[in-house]
This record gives sequence, structure tokens and C-alpha cells, in this order.
Amino acid sequence: MVRVTTTEDPDARLVLIVDNNPMGAMRLSQVFTQMGWKYEICEDGDQAVDTYVKLAPDMALIALDIPTLDGHVAALEMRESDPDARIVFMAPRHQRQLAADATHSAGAVAWLEKPVIKSIIEENWEMIMGDIPAAPGLEDLDSLYPEDVDIKRAKRDDEDVIEVSMAMPLPAPLPTAEVAPAPKKKRWKLKILTLLILLGVIGAYYFLM
Repeated sequence: MVRVTTTEDPDARLVLIVDNNPMGAMRLSQVFTQMGWKYEICEDGDQAVDTYVKLAPDMALIALDIPTLDGHVAALEMRESDPDARIVFMAPRHQRQLAADATHSAGAVAWLEKPVIKSIIEENWEMIMGDIPAAPGLEDLDSLYPEDVDIKRAKRDDEDVIEVSMAMPLPAPLPTAEVAPAPKKKRWKLKILTLLILLGVIGAYYFLM
């Protein structure tokens, strides 16, 4: 889901907020609205990358724990499409080491502790708007990308997607129904009938003689 806001100022800067926590996203949208920015909200990483490529926002605030693509991989995708992407990570305190590692890998300008409020943004604003570091994690992006979305990444990069068809074994033949044997006639009836026919033939022979 993407929620968009508009502003009367055509030159207003745009921030992409990527968070599947509605309260956190709403809080950030209010902060940036007060600062005169436009904002757009995405709730998952894969959609955020597509939106970033389409709109080229001035900044992306990305939570690490988001669906489809985690925030780290989504940020690397953005840096790959735009070397000047300004990335800010958001993470709770217990993920601070993960956030620090992702910040270095993706060349983010900062990471902010959740819940992100206006005072935290103001305190770190100089760093947020500072120089954009290199993103050494781009070299490992392919290995970081989840296997279940490899095909979408290939299509996004205009790579050739080869579909490999594997020969499937033929299905086992259906079991044949067993046919019940016909009931056996009683042998004594057959013997009597044969004897009567034989006697009739013999009698007719002697009668004609």
C-alpha cells in the first residue's frame, strides 16, 4: 500500500517513508509535513524500491524490519539505481548493531532509533543532510537478495530470465480393476446333458438301422 500527499509548493522536497508500522509512518509524515516536505509511504521493501526508482525522492527513511525485502537490501537496491540516494535507517534499540552494520554496508547517512520523533530528527539533521558515504555492500547484493524474489530482481534489472523446464516422470499407470471370474457351472449338470445327447444319438442310429 502506498499513501501519497501533495503540496502546493512544486519545489518541495520528497521523502519516501518505508515502514509497515502505521503509527510510526504517520508520525514521520506529520514531522516532514511541518518541515515543508512532501512524503510518500510504502509498507514493504520491494514496493519501496520500485517507488524510489519511479519518483527519485530526495531522501528515504527505511525501517530494517519490513516485509518482502528487508530494509538493508531495499536500501542497496536504491543505491544501485541511484548512487546519490540519501538513506536513513530506522531500528529499535535491540537492533542497533544490525542497524550500524546496515548503515555502513548501504552507505546510509545515519540510522535513527525507533520510535523516531521530531526531536530525534532535529538533533541528527546535520548528519542526515551530510555527505553520502560509499556503499561497500553493493558488491554482495546478489548474495543478499532473497531467493524467492530473484526473478523480480532480474526483471527489474532487465536481465534475461531463463526458465528451466525439468522433465517430469510419467504418472504411474492407473490400477486395473480385477474382473471377478464367472461362476462355475455345476459339473453334474454338464455331464447329464452330455450323456442325454449321446444316448439320443445312439438311439436314433439303431432306430434308423
